[in-house]
Amino acid sequence: MSGDKPDIFFIGELWSKIIILGNIFFASCDVRKLSFMRIVNFILAIMFLLFAFVQINDPDPVIWILIYGAMAVLCIMAIFEFYPTKFTIGLLVLYVLYSIVYLPGVLEWFRQDNKAMLFDDVAKMQYPYIEEAREFLGLWICIIVLIVFVIRARRK
Repeated sequence: MSGDKPDIFFIGELWSKIIILGNIFFASCDVRKLSFMRIVNFILAIMFLLFAFVQINDPDPVIWILIYGAMAVLCIMAIFEFYPTKFTIGLLVLYVLYSIVYLPGVLEWFRQDNKAMLFDDVAKMQYPYIEEAREFLGLWICIIVLIVFVIRARRK
């Protein structure tokens, strides 16, 4: 990988591995038992793996790769309807507490006229609150998924 952008061959190799994993997953499942939630958890696992991958260029990659990596592992476990409740609740509390750190940046972003700057690649360099708002939203994606996992674990 070079510079700010990942090598195109590396991305192609990553996609081929994702496709192979998908084929293994769907081949090992009985189609009659393939539930909607299994498919959703598989998609979420891939999404969190991709989130972790793009954190390589982040100023603090280790923490975000760990955050999204833990979510990917939980999603893979959820595919097989295994929900480690105490661990999930622990992560939920940790992520909520960590998201509070980014609250000032989110509030600053809400005060801005141009909300679309959140999706501008250059704006994160100019305005630190953009990066904070993005990280806050990333944590809340994780938090929502963790809440769903806690609910599903309680129903089991």
